[in-house]
Amino acid sequence: MAPYSSRTTAETVATDCSDIIRGKVILTTGVTPGGIGATFVEAVARHSPKLLILAGRNTSKCEETAKAIKSASPGVSTRVLELDLGSLEQVRRAAAEVDSYPEPIDVLCNNAGVMAAPYTLTKDGLETQFAVNHVGHFLFTNLIMPKLLASPNGARIVNVSSDGHRLGPVRFDDWRWDGGKTYDRWRAYGQGKTANMLFALGLAKRLGNKHNGQDVVAVSLHPGVVGSNLARYMGDEEFQALRKMDRDLGYTDYWGGFENLLKNASEGAATHVYAAFDPSLKENNGAYLVDCQVHPVEKVRPWARDPVEADLLWKLSEEIVGQKFSY
Repeated sequence: MAPYSSRTTAETVATDCSDIIRGKVILTTGVTPGGIGATFVEAVARHSPKLLILAGRNTSKCEETAKAIKSASPGVSTRVLELDLGSLEQVRRAAAEVDSYPEPIDVLCNNAGVMAAPYTLTKDGLETQFAVNHVGHFLFTNLIMPKLLASPNGARIVNVSSDGHRLGPVRFDDWRWDGGKTYDRWRAYGQGKTANMLFALGLAKRLGNKHNGQDVVAVSLHPGVVGSNLARYMGDEEFQALRKMDRDLGYTDYWGGFENLLKNASEGAATHVYAAFDPSLKENNGAYLVDCQVHPVEKVRPWARDPVEADLLWKLSEEIVGQKFSY
C-alpha cells in the first residue's frame, strides 16, 4: 500500500482493504446524504460487504443513502435503523432491535454527532452535545456488545472524534455546565470529542482478547475539517469565537483560520475506512488516528489519552445511563 496522507480518499483506502471489507456486516450512525458517514458507507459498498446497517434519527435521510448505495452497488444489502442518540429510551429500543438481528456485527462506526450547538437539554436532562456525541453512543455500543463479540474475526469499533478535543477535557465536576451558567459551545464540543477518545481507550482496555483470542479493536479518529451539515449551528460569529479560543489557548496552527485545512467528504471519510478495516490497527488498540495514520501520542492533548480519565469517564457514563457494563 502506498503511504496515506491528508489527501487520500475513502475510495483508495477501501480498494486497499477490499478483501477485508468483503462479507462484513457494518453498522454506521449518522449517514445523512453528503456527509462523511454517507461517503464512508458508499465507498465501502463498492467492495461487497454482506450488509450495511444505516442508523440515524431521521430515517428518511437514511433511506436516501440506502437508495444511493443500491444505485451504485446494487448487490449490497442495506437495512435502516432508527436511532435517536439524544433519547436514552430510544437508544435502548434501537439496541434491542439490533440484538434481535440474526447477523453478528463486524464493524460499528459511531459517526453521528453535533458541533457547537447552543445550550439545550435532551428529554433526559443532558446537555445535547455530550448526550449525542458521547452518552448515546456509549449506551448503544455497550447494549449491542453481544453482537460485536459474536463477530468471528474480532469486531472493530470506530469512534469519530475530532481535533476539537484540544478545546477541553471532560469536566467531571461540572459536566452539566451548572445548568447552562458555565456553558461555552466550543468547550462543550471539546468535552464531547475528548469523551469519544477516552471511550475508545476504555473499550480497548476492557475488550481486547475477548473472543477466541481475537481482539475487539476500538479506535478514535479526526476526519479533518470537512464542510458538512455538522456546521449548521455555525456562522461567522461562532468561527470567530473558535479562532479567539485557539489564540487564547496558544494553538498556533489554527490562528490563520481553517481554509487551508479543508478536505472534501471523500478525503474526510478516508480515515473512517482505515479505522474500520486496516489490519495494522490490531497492534494499536485504543489509538487516535489522523490522515489514515496513528497520530503521535505526544501530539494528543493529555486529557484525551489518560487511562485514569478514561476510567473516570466510564464510571460517569454508567452513572448517567443507570447501568453498569463489565467485561
